Amino acid sequence: SVAKEVWPFLLHLYPFDSTFDQREQIRHNKFLHYQKIRARRETAVDDPEQAQFFHDVEAIIEKDVVRTDRSHPYFKGDDNPNLRVMKEILLNYAAYCPTMGYTQGMSDLLAPILTIIQHESDAFWCFVGLMNRTIFISTPTDDVMEKQLRYLRELLLLMSPAFYEHCAKLSDGLDLLFAHRWILLCFKREFPEREALRMWEACWSHYQTDYFHLFICISIMSVYGEDIVQQNLGTDDMLLHFNSLAMHMSGSIVLKKARSLLYKFRLLQRIPCCLHDISVLAGPGNWDSHHVPQVYCICKTDQEKERCPFSGICM
Repeated sequence: SVAKEVWPFLLHLYPFDSTFDQREQIRHNKFLHYQKIRARRETAVDDPEQAQFFHDVEAIIEKDVVRTDRSHPYFKGDDNPNLRVMKEILLNYAAYCPTMGYTQGMSDLLAPILTIIQHESDAFWCFVGLMNRTIFISTPTDDVMEKQLRYLRELLLLMSPAFYEHCAKLSDGLDLLFAHRWILLCFKREFPEREALRMWEACWSHYQTDYFHLFICISIMSVYGEDIVQQNLGTDDMLLHFNSLAMHMSGSIVLKKARSLLYKFRLLQRIPCCLHDISVLAGPGNWDSHHVPQVYCICKTDQEKERCPFSGICM
């Protein structure tokens, strides 16, 4: 019920220590900035190269917007004005950040923000805050995705060794293909909206880690992966298994398990070097413990060892 007030803080539109008057001024300034972005985009038609860029971007956005959350009351029906607002925000984001432009999946991330905030300029800047600090990945082959999967594999080895060992014995099991969609769309296709948004808020809070989404991934595997190990399922069957669970998993159970996994991780005395970033405290938390685990190097190649700040510290 307070999401409309809280999300602008979680998504970095307002500083947490701002006053009401300061927030009103920030909102006004951001509104003016947004109008300048829109005006700049609309004048881009005079430049053939930019005009072609926006023509291509608009074609992709239009295809995605008409398919995004159409069963939601906010976007239901033909010629819904909220769909035009979503399209406008995404076009303006492409103008604001042309290096990112528009990638399939962004409409899925914007839609819940727009339904909560229900104001074009405010929703735009909340979306900017999300994209600046998001776990969103441009493509499944993106370098950032590989980094996330590397973290995920090492966490899986520490937190759920039986499931890790099952994946390791399959030729491509550790590609964790079933987890790609979880990371790409932030669990939006796996849980009912209310539960998925609770997970988003948990991740946005950056409580004790900037990588809470990975603990949610491990939680799903821990809670719903036991059958996979018992039945000795192959890679394709694992993918089918988790796809069949979409919208049938308990978000509250998964979140509780994810919190307990994070707590367990924070108590570890030693962690591998590749998980050092995950162990870095994102900000002041509510726990008394400030325990810093010892980090050991698991790098295998000479090149990796040269770059690793923990090289020479072995298991």
